[in-house]
Amino acid sequence: MTTLNTKLQAVVFDWAGTTVDFGSRAPILAFMALFSDNKVDITIEEARAPMGLEKRDHIAAVLAMPRVAAAWKQAHGTEATVADIDRLYQDFIPYQLKSIPLCSALIPGAVEVFADIRSRGAKIGSNTGYASMMIGQLVKDAAEQGYEPDCMITASDVKYGRPYPEMLWKNLIELDVSDIKTVVKVDDTVVGIEEGLNGGCWTVGLAVSGNEVGLSYEEWSALPESEQTILKEKAYTKMRASGAHYVIDSIADLPAVLDAIEDRLAMSEKP
Repeated sequence: MTTLNTKLQAVVFDWAGTTVDFGSRAPILAFMALFSDNKVDITIEEARAPMGLEKRDHIAAVLAMPRVAAAWKQAHGTEATVADIDRLYQDFIPYQLKSIPLCSALIPGAVEVFADIRSRGAKIGSNTGYASMMIGQLVKDAAEQGYEPDCMITASDVKYGRPYPEMLWKNLIELDVSDIKTVVKVDDTVVGIEEGLNGGCWTVGLAVSGNEVGLSYEEWSALPESEQTILKEKAYTKMRASGAHYVIDSIADLPAVLDAIEDRLAMSEKP
């Protein structure tokens, strides 16, 4: 006999741009510095385009962009090779280790949302495109601010990163979750939403706090409302096109969505 689950069992969060690092700036600082030091300057837009992928895959995706590929060939005399990608990834690690602590502040409202999730009896999972070797200081900094998820899975802990749902499923195995329809994946990237959809759970896209707008909280707050509206509309359009069940500004707006999902579960709805 199956049991009707109407309560959430777990919410699985991304890290940069979702729970910490408003604007998801740490990876961008690292990627831009890495490429610049390798004689190829890339734009913020080029650095952001593959965001959410495992970092080696991210580097390969940037190098595959026609403009970047041409610039690399001009600078180095030959097209980028697999060996180049491997070297860049190894070189990237210290850049990332340097930038992550600069951008480790929790996103405003996050602590209250974590308490809300706990009050529902649900567990908190997390995953990231960062490798495990990159995440130690960030996890420590987050804990000091009151964020200690029940599970932490990195891209280096699985065979396939996003959009494959392996990191998500590994969370659920470790959290003893029995029913995928009682799970919510929250992410600020399209590939992170695809991970949740491929895994079979509810998905919530964050339009403002993460990769799509790409501004720090201070930069965002300083913008005139008219400029915020333009950026929000663009970000919402992209996140909705990803197939996310819900799109909100930031993690601070999540409790109302969780209420709505629990109402739908009570009516036997599935993602």
